[in-house]
Amino acid sequence: MTDLRDLYQELILDHGRRPRNFRALEGPSRSAEGYNPLCGDKVKIYIKMDDDILKDISFEGAGCAISTASASIMTETLKGKTRAKAEELFQTFHDLVTGQPAQLDAPELGKLAVFSGVSEFPIRVKCATLSWHTLRAALNGAGEVISTE
Repeated sequence: MTDLRDLYQELILDHGRRPRNFRALEGPSRSAEGYNPLCGDKVKIYIKMDDDILKDISFEGAGCAISTASASIMTETLKGKTRAKAEELFQTFHDLVTGQPAQLDAPELGKLAVFSGVSEFPIRVKCATLSWHTLRAALNGAGEVISTE
């Protein structure tokens, strides 16, 4: 059985301590804010679109190691991807952290696969998915604060 130490694997700790793309993006095409009232994680996602391509993506916020690492790895993974690919990866990642086995070995997950242990800790699923839900809101131009509740 996986314990909490396995969950905080080195990659998660590294991205949690030194998040990549952690900055406000100048002149974003869109942005959205997300909030997890259960543990207090807050994130703001900035995206710059070039036609249908995520030309640049960044984030700011404060949260636990899983929330910060998820946002950091998400931004690294999605930069240069199409909107459709981002939506596809959202669903694959969501399936991964909620323990739906059909997508667990999806090769396009790359570093995101490190979050597979999250499914054993349901309270952490909202931490891992906050930035993804916020990204989806930004892509849809919702302009509202997303809550995991």
